[in-house]
Amino acid sequence: MADAAEARAVYAALLPLRDAGRITELVPAARTVLVEADPLPDLPALLAGVRAGPVVPGRTVEIAVTYDGPDLAEVARLTGLAVAEVVRRHAAAEYVVAFSGFAPGFGYLTGLPAELHVPRRDTPRTAVPAGSVAVAGEFTGVYPRRSPGGWQLLGRTAAVLWDAEREPPALLVPGTRVRFTR
Repeated sequence: MADAAEARAVYAALLPLRDAGRITELVPAARTVLVEADPLPDLPALLAGVRAGPVVPGRTVEIAVTYDGPDLAEVARLTGLAVAEVVRRHAAAEYVVAFSGFAPGFGYLTGLPAELHVPRRDTPRTAVPAGSVAVAGEFTGVYPRRSPGGWQLLGRTAAVLWDAEREPPALLVPGTRVRFTR
């Protein structure tokens, strides 16, 4: 698939087949969708009948952020924007969880304004604090737990991204809309 938006559209189009029991597992990624079924159907025929139309938005989650991340000034330098403008633009956008990965509860959010697309850090950190709000390339995300990471850290949140007692355990599942608030 060409990009995360196309993968998300195919994922959304296949959801009814999963819900009908024809597909047992459906996992979107950056440019692919994993389809699992037993017995495995004729995928070309199955996909030929799928129309990747408009994606119905999921529920909206608001995440309060304190924008004081250690890479905020570097992101401002890389983009040529003032720190306050980086914060304003990041908080003004509406994001959609395209897919999950890396760690339980980590959602890759699309919708990051193009002017905030920055590369990963040259040297990843060995420990990024849980709740760190970060950007890398076309994505933004929130680290659900302390882990290594190479994304640029803009701020932090107290939101619980993964709770095994919650249904679903991940706060940010594919299709969820996300708004960051200051």
